[in-house]
Amino acid sequence: MKAMPWNWTCLLSHLLMVGMGSSTLLSRQPPPLSQKRSFVTFRGEPAEGFNHLVVDERTGHIYLGAVNRIYKLSSDLKVLVTHQTGPDEDNPKCYPPRIVQTCNEPLTTTNNVNKMLLIDYKENRLIACGSLYQGICKLLRLEDLFKLGEPFHKKEHYLSGVNESGSVFGVIVSYSNLDDKLFIATAVDGKPEYFPTISSRKLTKNSEADGMFAYVFHDEFVASMIKIPSDTFTVIPDFDIYYVYGFSSGNFVYFLTLQPEMVSPPGSTTKEQVYTSKLVRLCKEDTAFNSYVEVPIGCERGGVEYRLLQAAYLSKAGAVLAQTLGVHSEDDLLFTVFSKGQKRKMKSLDESALCIFILKQINDRIKERLQSCYRGEGTLDLAWLKVKDIPCSSALLTIDDNFCGLDMNAPLGVSEMVRGIPVFTEDRDRMTSVIAYVYKNHSLAFVGTKSGKLKKGGKNLSLSRFLCWWQNWRGASSPDSSSSALYKVPSSL
Repeated sequence: MKAMPWNWTCLLSHLLMVGMGSSTLLSRQPPPLSQKRSFVTFRGEPAEGFNHLVVDERTGHIYLGAVNRIYKLSSDLKVLVTHQTGPDEDNPKCYPPRIVQTCNEPLTTTNNVNKMLLIDYKENRLIACGSLYQGICKLLRLEDLFKLGEPFHKKEHYLSGVNESGSVFGVIVSYSNLDDKLFIATAVDGKPEYFPTISSRKLTKNSEADGMFAYVFHDEFVASMIKIPSDTFTVIPDFDIYYVYGFSSGNFVYFLTLQPEMVSPPGSTTKEQVYTSKLVRLCKEDTAFNSYVEVPIGCERGGVEYRLLQAAYLSKAGAVLAQTLGVHSEDDLLFTVFSKGQKRKMKSLDESALCIFILKQINDRIKERLQSCYRGEGTLDLAWLKVKDIPCSSALLTIDDNFCGLDMNAPLGVSEMVRGIPVFTEDRDRMTSVIAYVYKNHSLAFVGTKSGKLKKGGKNLSLSRFLCWWQNWRGASSPDSSSSALYKVPSSL
């Protein structure tokens, strides 16, 4: 696929960089905020850390997943109700957990770190998954956080043994007349025999039903899951797939990941471990997971590569930015944050970039790869299958935009990286989170930084971890007291 010749002057004239001091790309600045404006904050218990936040789009109520607690807050951050999830006696080596059978490992008082928080709108409940007992989930009623169910008797109920709060990502696929599906993606922490890295589960109407979280399909040979082969760990002992973001669009479910792989530097005969950011795509209706494809993504500006994905968010293009990018206003864009390089996962460099991907272009690249593989060209080219360099098999069939795979040529990897459009780079205060939306045809994004400060007119204002720093420029009037939004964000995030 040929790279699109972007007109950077044109694109940047549509994006207003707000309050970045010497990094400001445009001289025109909006007026300072009124001194009377303030931000409402909420603080939990001193020992608590906030892990996840979701907002009910119908009521504006906020749900916070914390260590040992779930909060329900009003839109002005008043506590409405809480639900305690821990601590409890546990040991991460107990499999199955001691609540199912006696465990010979020593038990200690263990915190329950919230690892996933999702609103199931169809059944009016909250799915709250924690780190206790190999990662079991509670289903809580939205109104009062009353526990509707807590499945834990079957191996399918243990979603992940990893204790990190960012180790699990879930996407709900909803149907009008059928039970919904929950796509779960998780790091496996060296336990591929226990946990699939991606799977699709049943979301039954009855929160206490026996089939809750069961695999959508499972027989002796095929299941709705992807497991990392144990052979992979002989090549990369600490191999894992870390899931940064997930979403659904059209007929597909997507996850954005960080994965280690071994590469040979130019002129070297030895290999070194690096991290590669990849987008994973699956068909919503693919019960056998034959549609699994992953493609590397990254960003480059001024000869500097940004390859370590930090955060991502799906939004629409909006009319004005769409015209600049040559897409439709309702086309999906991925707003992503990368840090520089690709050798450090846990200690990312402070240099970072905000980049935009047009989802259709990624899908077009995947279609090209599928077509070439089904012509018998190349190998499956998947880093965690490198121990078995499996050649593509030829088959005469038409592969269109919605092709969902066969029981051949899967799972499949794309070798050529898809590059995003770099919008802004930050050299000192690493960007760590991003959110975006369309307002009056204009694209707006909020990014969070490592220091958690808002840079505005030379003054640093504490605003949680979010930084409102750019908005669409063409035709946008300066904000005033009647049109500016006041964002209320928990200060501990």
